[in-house]
Amino acid sequence: MNIEELYKRYKTELFSLAYRMLGSVMDAEDIVQDAFLSYDGLPNVGEIRNERAFLYKIVTNRCLDLLRSSAKKREMYVGPWLPEPLLEKGASDNDPSHKYLRSESISMAYLLLLQQLSATERAVFLLREIFHYSFEEIADIVGKSSANCRQIFHRAKKSIHFDPGEQPSVSVAEEKVKEFVNSLLQGNTMKLLELVSEKVVLYSDGGGKVSAAQVPVAGFEQVLKLHQNMINRHAGKMTFSFLMVNGLPGIHIRLDDGLQYVYTFAYRDHKIEAIYTVANPEKLRHV
Repeated sequence: MNIEELYKRYKTELFSLAYRMLGSVMDAEDIVQDAFLSYDGLPNVGEIRNERAFLYKIVTNRCLDLLRSSAKKREMYVGPWLPEPLLEKGASDNDPSHKYLRSESISMAYLLLLQQLSATERAVFLLREIFHYSFEEIADIVGKSSANCRQIFHRAKKSIHFDPGEQPSVSVAEEKVKEFVNSLLQGNTMKLLELVSEKVVLYSDGGGKVSAAQVPVAGFEQVLKLHQNMINRHAGKMTFSFLMVNGLPGIHIRLDDGLQYVYTFAYRDHKIEAIYTVANPEKLRHV
C-alpha cells in the first residue's frame, strides 16, 4: 500500500489517538503528519508487514516524547488546564475510522480523566480500551513486557470512573444547551435551576492570556453570577453559535473585541454538572 492510501485509511484514527494522548489538536495533527513522513522515508518500508501497528508505534512514541518534554510547562500553566476543543467538521459516516471521533471517549470530561494517568499509563490504556490492541502488540509499541502492560492497563482502568450512560443523547443535549443560553440571556433563574445542578462546577481555561477564573468556580449561584456579569459587560457585543464540541453539543461565543470562548458540558442526573470553557487564544487558533 502506498503512502497516500495509508494516509487516507489511518490518519483519522491516528489523530484520535494522538489527540487523546495530548489534548492538543494542533500537536496531534503535527505528530500524525510527521509520522507518515517518517514512515515514507524508511529505507526498509517495503518489509513492514503490519503497517497500521507500525504507524501506531511511531505516533505513540512521539506523543510520549512530547508529553515528557512538556511536563514542566504544564506544571507552570496559569489556571485550570483544559484540552483544546475538538470541533466537528462534518465527518463522513461512510469512513469507519471516524467512529473514533464520535465516541463519548472524546468528551472533555473523559479527556480530563485521562490526564490523571501518567503518559505511559495513558498510552497502554488507550491502545487497549479504545483501539483494542492485544497486550502483546501494546508491549511492542511501548517497549514493555506484555505482563507489565496488562498490569498497567488494569491499574489505569480502576482509576477511570466514567459512566457514558450519564450523558444525554445528542438531540437532548442540544436542546439543553440552547435552553441554557436562552435562559441566561433572559435572566430566567427558575429555568436554569431545572437545567443546571446546584453543585455545578465551571472550569475556565484562559492560560493567563485572557481574563478567566484561575480556579474552578463551584456552585450554581457563583456560576450564574459569573455569567450575568459577563453578559452585562458585553451586552450587544456577543454572538452565539451552536456546534459539536468533543462529540457533544457546545457553544462558540465571539466578542466584538475578537475574544472567543468555546463551551462544552458534562451531565449527571439529567442536569449540567460541569461546564468547560476554553478562552486561551493559543488553544483556539484552529477554531
